[in-house]
Amino acid sequence: MYLTNIINLFSQKQIEEGRTPGTVKTYVGVLEKFQAWLTARNIELNHISKNDVQLFMDYLEEQKKGAGTIEKYFAAISVFARFLGKSEIMLNIHRKEKLKESEIPDSLEDKEEKKILSEVELDGNLRNTAIVYTLLYTGIRISELCALDLNDIDLTENKLFVKNENGQIERGIPLSSEVNKHLINYIDSINNPNREALFVSSVNKRLSTRAVQYMLQKYNVNPHKLRHTFCQKLINKGIDIHTVAKLAGHKDINVTKRYASVLEANLEDAINRAFS
Repeated sequence: MYLTNIINLFSQKQIEEGRTPGTVKTYVGVLEKFQAWLTARNIELNHISKNDVQLFMDYLEEQKKGAGTIEKYFAAISVFARFLGKSEIMLNIHRKEKLKESEIPDSLEDKEEKKILSEVELDGNLRNTAIVYTLLYTGIRISELCALDLNDIDLTENKLFVKNENGQIERGIPLSSEVNKHLINYIDSINNPNREALFVSSVNKRLSTRAVQYMLQKYNVNPHKLRHTFCQKLINKGIDIHTVAKLAGHKDINVTKRYASVLEANLEDAINRAFS
C-alpha cells in the first residue's frame, strides 16, 4: 500500500460506507496534517504506532490546539486506525480534557468515601482494596493504574511513580500511610514477586481498564469520581492549584481550577446564611 494513495483508498472506503462528503473531507484534512508531521520524523502513515498517535496528540496540545480540535483529530485518526486494522493503538491515548466552564467535577462526600472503603475492605480482596485506595489517595488515571509495574512503587520512600510509554518518570506521588499499608498488604501476598505488572487478573495478565471499571461498579463508583475526589480534597484543605495540578498530572491548569469553584460556591453560601 503506497503512501501516495493510502489516504485516497481510505476516503473511498468512507464514501462506500456512507460517510457524508463533509465528514470525509474533515478526515482527509486531519490525515494530511498527521502525514506531514510523520514524514518529518521518517514515519509512514500506514505504519503508525500507539506511541506515534500519543506524541501527535501531545504535539497538538503544545501547539495550543483546543480540546475540541484535538478530539476531532483523535476521532479521525481512530477511524483511520480501524481502516488499517489497528484499532488497538488508539486505546488509552491521553489527550487534553474538554472543559465545560459551568461543570463542577462530581466527587464523593465524606460519608460516601467511608462507605466505599469500608465495603471494599470487608470483601477482603487485597488487590481490590489496594486499587481503590490507590485511585482515591493518589488521583492517578485508570490507564496509569493499569500501567503500573511493581518497581513503580517505592515503599521505602513512600512514593508512586507514573511513567510515560518510554519508561520516563512523569511525576512522583507521595503515598499516605493508609494507601502505603494496603499496597504493602497486597504486594506481600503476591506469589510471583518477579512479575512486571503491579495489578494482574486471576489469569496473571496485566489488569485491563475495563476490568477495573467492572470491579468498581460493585461499589457504585467509577475511576473518574475517585480521581475527582482526590483533587477536591486537596483543594478543600487549602493546597494551591499548581501543586494539585502537578500531583494530578493536569497539563491544563484550567482543569484544576474547576475544583476551586466548589469552594467559591461554599463561600457564597456562608455569606448568604450569615447575613440574610
